[in-house]
Amino acid sequence: MKTLHWKKGLFSCTYKIYSGNEQIGSLCNRSFSKNSEAEMNGKKYTFRTKGFFKQSTEVYTESGELVGEIQYNSWMTKAQISLNSKYYYWKYNTMWNTKWIMEGEDQTQIKSCTNSFSGDIDTNTDNELAILSGLYVTNYYMQMTVAVMVAVFIPIFTSTMQ
Repeated sequence: MKTLHWKKGLFSCTYKIYSGNEQIGSLCNRSFSKNSEAEMNGKKYTFRTKGFFKQSTEVYTESGELVGEIQYNSWMTKAQISLNSKYYYWKYNTMWNTKWIMEGEDQTQIKSCTNSFSGDIDTNTDNELAILSGLYVTNYYMQMTVAVMVAVFIPIFTSTMQ
């Protein structure tokens, strides 16, 4: 297995992915945007989320070819990812959602230990798209968690202010 690292600044929308000290990729996601741009080892992808209540994400190459789709579960703990007709299964490994694993039918295994601003990714594959998709799902669930918290706490906060 090889280990990659990612970092994200406090107010940054970009995850920077490193192998050792060399930046090899990035995932740029505007907060609450439906589109994200990703790049790794010179290969570029776009993640486009669609839907409102039952969301899914389509993955496109730089030339606009559809190469993948991500389906999320309702509890924000798992995802099924289809990339170039291969299936991968993403899930959190801890109650605190700080560790996740993505396993593929092709024996791909990607594990990550994360916090809000950095993380390590241990992988047995060089498949850039699989690695970027795993990181994308993590970011998607973090954004959804923030959105739920805002939706719950703003009405509580405003009602106590009156």
